[in-house]
Amino acid sequence: MQAISPSSPLKSLVPPRRRLARVTPNKLYVHCIYRSDSVHFSNGVGPSRADWQSSCAILASKVVSQEQSGRDSGGGGGADHVAAVNGHKTSMELSLIPLNKGSNDDGNSNNNKPMKPLTITDLSPAPMHGSQLRVAYQGVPGAYSEAAAGKAYPNCEAIPCDQFEVAFQAVELWISDRAVLPVENSLGGSIHRNYDLLLRHRLHIVGEVQLPVHHCLLALPGVRKEYITRVISHPQALAQCELTLTKLGLHAAREAVDDTAGAAEYIAANNLRDTAAIASARAADLYGLQILADGIQDDSSNVTRFVMLAREPIIPRTDRPFKTSIVFAHDKGTSVLFKVLSAFAFRNINLTKIESRPHRNRPIRLVDDANVGTAKHFEYMFYVDFEASMAEVRAQNALAEVQEFTSFLRVLGSYPMDMTPWCPSRGD
Repeated sequence: MQAISPSSPLKSLVPPRRRLARVTPNKLYVHCIYRSDSVHFSNGVGPSRADWQSSCAILASKVVSQEQSGRDSGGGGGADHVAAVNGHKTSMELSLIPLNKGSNDDGNSNNNKPMKPLTITDLSPAPMHGSQLRVAYQGVPGAYSEAAAGKAYPNCEAIPCDQFEVAFQAVELWISDRAVLPVENSLGGSIHRNYDLLLRHRLHIVGEVQLPVHHCLLALPGVRKEYITRVISHPQALAQCELTLTKLGLHAAREAVDDTAGAAEYIAANNLRDTAAIASARAADLYGLQILADGIQDDSSNVTRFVMLAREPIIPRTDRPFKTSIVFAHDKGTSVLFKVLSAFAFRNINLTKIESRPHRNRPIRLVDDANVGTAKHFEYMFYVDFEASMAEVRAQNALAEVQEFTSFLRVLGSYPMDMTPWCPSRGD
């Protein structure tokens, strides 16, 4: 069986659904979509957790696409093809599309260029106890999320995904065992999109990592700073290095892309000699770029907090510092938020974070004012982190009291705190 390549990006399924095309298996992107209903296989595999784990071996074999001859309907529905894996028909949707033009067609690709996409033959079952963990992250090799995965699980096998949503799906479909998710940065603040994903999916927070961010200015070998007319990177990385770029005399245009390492990969793949990227030193090594300037972040105290996600929660303990993350929606009434926060204050529980996000199902509440007209204001979901383990009685009593004032309450996870000594960001 072929092992997973750490440079293989997972791809998500974007509607409308595409027809399953006959292409070479090692030239495919994998598009995953999670269904809440059980997947039934013709070999009698059931929907239980144990059956799920064993039946995921079906992803380790080649997918044979058998398109029916009739293509009169141009809608591309799922009824006009049959996906057979190991000779069995499956109701799991795996939509495959060929690679973009310009990719290396040589099967013996250079190992220093992590360009090979993840294929069906690379996907094997989740490891048993004692095996190597697979950790999904958003981005390409060289991303800071990959570094966070390596810090949390030093011997893990990192699986790059093109979107945060796909990283969640990789864990839910047993393709990976963990997912690493950035939730806040000391300079840029909270990453709101990822908080929404935590609520939308049923994964559990099982750990956290605080990673110092060290930015470098990268370009192709031989390119000098005065030749740079454009700088590309993630929007937050551009904002975090704005003052330093100006001091370096770079009055080049700034252009935002999806991620930092992806910017470095883009420059190397397209041989852009007038463009520089803001990314990590590891990205420079992976994509053959030179470092024009090292440590260009405006503030050395630049730290990003990541959380680790799993299908099952861990058992909370009291023998080391724990943190618990919850999300709730307050019920109607006055001073509800004050009452909720008082439940923690009275028990001497320290809150480390509180974040509000508009309620997706009820974004606006209409209140009839007895005096004049109608008032409109947002309904909010509140995300709270506090320093206590759910194994402690005080934390249990606090949440019992919070539940009295809320219409919705969910524990996202109770997990060990990252107690790594902090030091300013510096090069490797």
